[in-house]
This record gives sequence, structure tokens and C-alpha cells, in this order.
Amino acid sequence: MDYDYSKLVEQTQYWTKQAQLSNWIDDNLSKQINLFETHKSATLFSTETPGLSRPLIAAFIGGTGVGKSSLLNRLAGKAIAKAGVVRPTSREVTLYHHHCITIQQLPKSLALDETTICQHDDDSKKNIVWIDMPDFDSTESNNKKLVQQWLPHIDVLIYVVSPERYKDQKAWQLLLSEGTQHAWLFAFNQWDKGQNEQFDDFTQQIHKAGFVTPIIFKTTCTTELHSDEFSALEATLNSLSTSHIVKQLEDHGSQIRKLDLEQKLISVKNSMGSILTAQQIPELWHKQWLLTKKTLQEGLTWPIQNLATYSAEHASDILLPQSNVFSSLWGNWAQSRFDDALTELIVSIDQLEIPVTPFKRQLHSMREDVATIVQTQTELATRHALINPGNLIHRNFLKGMRLCELILPLMAMAWVAYKVLIGYYTSNLIDNHYLGIDFAIHSGLLISLTWLIPYFILKKAQPSLKTSALKGINKGLQNAFNLIDTEVTLRISSTLQEHKNQVDEISILIDHCKSNGIDHNFSITNDSPLTHMLIK
Repeated sequence: MDYDYSKLVEQTQYWTKQAQLSNWIDDNLSKQINLFETHKSATLFSTETPGLSRPLIAAFIGGTGVGKSSLLNRLAGKAIAKAGVVRPTSREVTLYHHHCITIQQLPKSLALDETTICQHDDDSKKNIVWIDMPDFDSTESNNKKLVQQWLPHIDVLIYVVSPERYKDQKAWQLLLSEGTQHAWLFAFNQWDKGQNEQFDDFTQQIHKAGFVTPIIFKTTCTTELHSDEFSALEATLNSLSTSHIVKQLEDHGSQIRKLDLEQKLISVKNSMGSILTAQQIPELWHKQWLLTKKTLQEGLTWPIQNLATYSAEHASDILLPQSNVFSSLWGNWAQSRFDDALTELIVSIDQLEIPVTPFKRQLHSMREDVATIVQTQTELATRHALINPGNLIHRNFLKGMRLCELILPLMAMAWVAYKVLIGYYTSNLIDNHYLGIDFAIHSGLLISLTWLIPYFILKKAQPSLKTSALKGINKGLQNAFNLIDTEVTLRISSTLQEHKNQVDEISILIDHCKSNGIDHNFSITNDSPLTHMLIK
């Protein structure tokens, strides 16, 4: 699917905004990626002639004193651009165009008070807007600003040099930085003062910049010498002012901007780390938590013993709803160990070159919640242990003893009563003595033993409240540790999913940048002059 550059810019701006709000990219990356080149020449100029395409925008650019303004004046046949006398320098932008071309609207950044507009009636040049740019290497800081503001609206840059200034570094840096975004022609001006060695040296520089067969014209500032190539320069620009070539230049500029945006997005994507690398984070936390949990268990042994003793001695208070005894278990030392574990995890994530701020944001509240989790779980488990002391077998055994304590004496008394009745009946029949003192003693002992033995066992077999409280606290602490581990893991997983979504979204944008949005009917052919004017 072909994606228009403006649509890509809109999608990128939306992604950048939400990624910045989610802390996946910082302010610097956001500013870097949002330096979009959205201006087009068509937004500035239009023609009043029906069926005529928008004009070609050509600009003279170069260092101080190379004769840019003089070339434009020569083109116009009159002095329309200001050229310095003592120290040649251009401080303003001069526009020269046919009267049928109108300026639709200058952006706010392109000040009208720094722009000179001149018109002509030459129909041979009616589809070209000529621009004389300020001296880029001037000490005037505003000059460089003006050049940078106008560059996005220009189709063809005519890079003007002179025998004295053809190695100018500031203007040359501009060519290298803006080279791929424009078509270039070169004018070795003041050729009447130049030498072939200088021309060859300048040609070699252009080759190094990426031009295979650059188009270079030898020109002079006046018409006194008729051996220069100024007319060829003018004819070349006239040949480029067709709607076909203008469309090619627009498509080329769009593709260059797409490539630039793609490189920015790739850089941002690389700064976010890979999804595969990020999958190591849960395992890093698991290892870190095992070490921290072991340290906590060892360090909390003494506080647990003290809390168990207090719980056994004040069981009735512990069972009250508003007891705050367990808040003392998780003190500053334990909190520091947990904070250290999270900090170590963040350091490990940073070493993986994954943005850490989203993880910090997700885990921050855990530093505050962990004390509440420990208190709640240990209090709940301890209360349950005090209400139901011992284990299940122990409790069932005690229930059996309580049953024996009740049933055995009753059975013994029933047996004694039975013996009394039988003895009384038998003594009447055989005229024998009725039950003796030994029977009374033995019966009393039997009944006493059937009650005393279960009672004694119950007394001795009662579980220790301290042991139960200790067991409850340890169980609650383990439950708390499990909950903490689960909660941190869930938050890490949630953040990893966010990371995956962000990487997937920016990957889609990168794929869209790679899509070819150029109409193949306007592709640049080998016989087009643009093949010599674009950096390969």
C-alpha cells in the first residue's frame, strides 16, 4: 500500500505523542523525530494561466562575494538584486518571476520585510521562479536562518562558487547536508578570473559529494564576455520547468523525506530495544526475588519470634478487628531490601537497553503497597491459626478426647449402675450380702479414671499458642511473598505488552515509509537531466 508523506507525518506525530506520554521515548527523541519537512513549493506559488502547472523554484545559493546577485541581475537584464560594493553580501531574499505567477501565502517564518519581489513579462521564463538567497557564510546570523527557512520550498539549487571561494566550508557543509533533498546545478562564476586547475579541483569535490556526472556551468557576472555558459544554464532551467519534471522533483522530494523519516524511526526503534531482549526481564526478576526473599526470611526470623510470643500472650487482643500489631513486622530494614530488589531490576533492564521509565512507573506503587500486603496476609493467617490451633490430625484427636471425656464416664457409671441392680437382685434370691466396700471403691475409681484420663490427655495435648502463632505468621509471610511476586510479575508483563505494542506500531510506520508512493508514470529515466542533478 502506498502512503502519502503527509499521512505518515500525521501517524508519526500521533505515535510520538502517546509514546512520550507513556515514557517510552524522552523529550529529546520526541523533538528529533518531530522535525518533519512538510513544506512544498506548490503551497507558495500558483499560476493564473489555466492548465499551467505550478512553477519550478530555482535558487542561487553560495558564499559571500561569489556573484549570486549579479547572476540574477544578468538574468533579469537589470539590477533587481542588491549586490554589495565594499564587501559583497546579500542580506535578503529576492524573488524574480513572471507576472502570471502569484504568491499564494508565505509562511509566518518567511518574513515579507526580508523579501524583495520583482516581476517580468518574458514568456520564455514564465514557469520559473528565480530566487537569490542570502550569503550562507555571512557573519549575519539571520542569513543562515533565512536560507534554512526557504530551502524546503526550492526544487533546484544553483550552487555558485568563484575561483577564490570554491572551497568555502560553510556553503559546502550545506550542500552535503541538503544534497539528497534537491536537484543541483553548479555555476563556477567569475570564470574570467579562474583557471582550469581550479575547475578540475571543484569537479572532484562534487564527485566526492555523490554526484556522478554533475552539470557545471562556467559563468561571469557581466555580458561583456560571450564565451561563458550562462545561456546554457538558463536553457537548462527552462527545460526543467515542464510539469513532467516538476512532478518528478516533487516525487523525489517526497521519497527523500520518507527515507529521512524512516531513518529517524529506525533510530527511535533501536533506542527502545528489541522485543526478544525484553522477554528476559521476568526471569531477571525471578532470580532477584529468590535472593531477596531468602535475605528477608533470614532477617525477619527474630521479629517473627517476638511477634509470635506477643500473639500467644495477647491472643484476645490479636483477634480484635483493629489490631495493628503486625505492622511492626515489615520495618525499614525489610522495606529497604525490597526497594533494593526493585532498583536492581531497573538497573538490569537498563543494561538490556530497554527504556526503564515505564517499568519504574508501574513498579513505583509496589514500594508503598508491599507493607500493606505483608501486614494483611500475616494478620489473617495468624488469626486463623489462633482460632484453629494445631493441624487437622491434632484437632481431630482432641475432638476424640473430648468425646471420650464425656462418653467414658457415662459408660462407667452405666456399668456400675448395672452391677448394683444385678447385685441387689441376686442378693435377694440367694440371701447373700449386697455389694461390698470393695465394689464401691472400685466403681468410684473406674468412674474417676474414665474422666481423668481423657481430661489429662486434653490438658497435655493442647497445642501451643506460640507455636500456632509462629506457624500462622510464617504461613502469612509466605502468602505475602507469593502475592508480591505475582503482582510484580503481572506489572512487568503488562509493561512488556506495552513495549511490544509500541515496537509493533513503530515497525508498521517504518514499513509504510518503505512503501513506494511514486507514480511510475513519472519515474526518472536515464535520458532525463535530473539523473545528473541528483545525488546517487
